[in-house]
Amino acid sequence: MYKKIKVIITGSTGMVGEGVLHECLQSEAVEEIVVINRKTCGLFHPKLREIILPDFFDLTALENQFINYDACYFCLGISSVGANKQHYYKITYSLTLLFAKFLLKTNTKLVFCYVSGAGTNSTEKGFSNWAKVKGKTENDLQKLSFKQTYSFRPAFIKPTEGLRFSNPLYRYINWLFPIARAVYPKGFCTLKELGQAMLNVTQQGFNKNIVDGKDIIKLAALSR
Repeated sequence: MYKKIKVIITGSTGMVGEGVLHECLQSEAVEEIVVINRKTCGLFHPKLREIILPDFFDLTALENQFINYDACYFCLGISSVGANKQHYYKITYSLTLLFAKFLLKTNTKLVFCYVSGAGTNSTEKGFSNWAKVKGKTENDLQKLSFKQTYSFRPAFIKPTEGLRFSNPLYRYINWLFPIARAVYPKGFCTLKELGQAMLNVTQQGFNKNIVDGKDIIKLAALSR
């Protein structure tokens, strides 16, 4: 029996963050959740607290609020599609490292879970800008002295039915999921599995810092 945990979630007004939040709300292992958003996620629950933070580059309002938390599930991010390189770097790398270092000032016991993506380039080289930036973000997060840092690299994520922020495109391609997963399981997980995998690495740890699609499925199965 593992102790109950307190978690921080960013990006809960996006598909991935909302799905991770949903799993935390459903889990008996989680006793307290704080979500940090630019706009409200619109949810109310006895164990949920929401902080509206208009500017994530100004964290002064959050000083000393997370001393006793066990994990941060960092799901905030933007697509590289249509974003110029400077803006993508600012949000993907600079903001993530700023937030992580802010948490680390008062809490080195945190488990930091970063939502990265399949195809991320750990060498920080190659032709794909987004893959290099994600790789640098992962690498520099690993250098920080958290209790543990995990970079999750899902590819296709099947949304959780009934949630608000799912990409409408997924409705038209979800039928492919069982076939594609059977052929290439590493590339296909569900949002439920991603959330459960984060909860399980927080409580039980894992022997890899880079968590790919197969690892996500494996970790999620520990909840059954």
